[in-house]
Amino acid sequence: MLKHTPNEVTERSALRINPAKTCQPIGAMYAALGIHRCLPYSHGSQGCCSYHRSHLTRHFKEPVMAATSSFTEGASVFGGQPNLLQGLNTVFTTYNPDVVAVHTTCLSETIGDDIPQIVGEAKRQELIPEGKHVFHASTPSYVGSHVVGFANMCTAMANYFAVEIKDTKRKSTDKVQVNIAPGFVDPSDMRELRRLAEGTGLKVTMFPDTSGVMDAPQTGQHIFYPEGGTTVEELQNLGRGVATLGLGWWASREAAIAVEKKAYVPREILDLPIGIGATDRFMAKLQFRGGELTHELENERGRLVDLMVDTQQHFHGKKVAIFGDPDHVLALTEFARDLGMIPVHVLTGTPGKRFVSEAERILGPKAGNIKVEGDLFTLHQWIKAEPVDLLLGNTYGKYIARAEDIPFVRVGWPILDRVGHGLMPTVGYTGAVRLLVKMIDALLDRRDRDSVDHEFELVL
Repeated sequence: MLKHTPNEVTERSALRINPAKTCQPIGAMYAALGIHRCLPYSHGSQGCCSYHRSHLTRHFKEPVMAATSSFTEGASVFGGQPNLLQGLNTVFTTYNPDVVAVHTTCLSETIGDDIPQIVGEAKRQELIPEGKHVFHASTPSYVGSHVVGFANMCTAMANYFAVEIKDTKRKSTDKVQVNIAPGFVDPSDMRELRRLAEGTGLKVTMFPDTSGVMDAPQTGQHIFYPEGGTTVEELQNLGRGVATLGLGWWASREAAIAVEKKAYVPREILDLPIGIGATDRFMAKLQFRGGELTHELENERGRLVDLMVDTQQHFHGKKVAIFGDPDHVLALTEFARDLGMIPVHVLTGTPGKRFVSEAERILGPKAGNIKVEGDLFTLHQWIKAEPVDLLLGNTYGKYIARAEDIPFVRVGWPILDRVGHGLMPTVGYTGAVRLLVKMIDALLDRRDRDSVDHEFELVL
């Protein structure tokens, strides 16, 4: 399917072929779904909203609810204020959410709609009922990526809800609260992060939290607003935290900074806790903030270490290519290095100069091809020039894996051609075990497939 990809890599400044990203509003919509009884609202054309909903649905295999201003030619010329006013009135009258999270699109950004002014007008006309909330994030599709859109929406919810709480005295029986901005991860990852933090004895406020929303159980009845998500009360009490842990520089840093500025809660920016090293740092921060590392948590780590030792001979020296969201890619690169692998191609589509320096820091003298704002056409050229033993990335990597006959492990977002990934975490020690097993299975499946009869062993 990709047989015409040339071997020679040429720099392209004005063309992307199969970029390793998608647009901001998708990330913003996903973040908004992490608030309890929140209805995401796409201020733009109906087609934009439909695409974003369907793309999220294809990954999570869950229905994604969202509203839209449904721009037509008139709104494109004269502005979308009437559409947004009518839309807010319809949303609250028909669907009765507690929160409406408005995100912009290319069209509304290009014509220059002033969303705060329009929301203010909606309040003046009493279109927003008492006790309900409307906030917005600016998410033009022509800059950034879905990770940037997610970050912008998380920052907007922190700016809107977080307030300083001066009376933070706790009773001796009260648990210490820590805020966690989990990054652009699956619901199962958010649930695992909460389990780890609460396992140390801390109280956790996670924002956003899509667990229980994008992996809601099948009950036989349609529930428009599932039980999960961060409540408005929890968001308003972010100021009670002793710290905000932002997991992932790209997806969570700005939200953690916003909580610090609004509620005077100190921030800690960490790598996404994928793999043993990043998870160790996450657990160390929880311990520093008052958590206790229990015997069971130490055992979880020990089982991961035991598995790493048991499999090291299969990973040692294997070359790997990794692509996807920057927070995921850097954590996966470190994990691959810790397993004894050699990450020779590392690529993300999300802008940010820090990516290259961090990848080089992780890999040291073994640093190979590293590219920010890259595309999968470039990655394919790299792999053709220097083949690898394993490819890690989202569903879009399957074409390269097939063309070059490479073992492929799906990780990150989106995964469109398989089911169940959103239910199985990749963060923490348990997530690292699952990820390691998938990686070793892929390598050993290839070994079995390629073995001649007398080398086709029962025990490897």
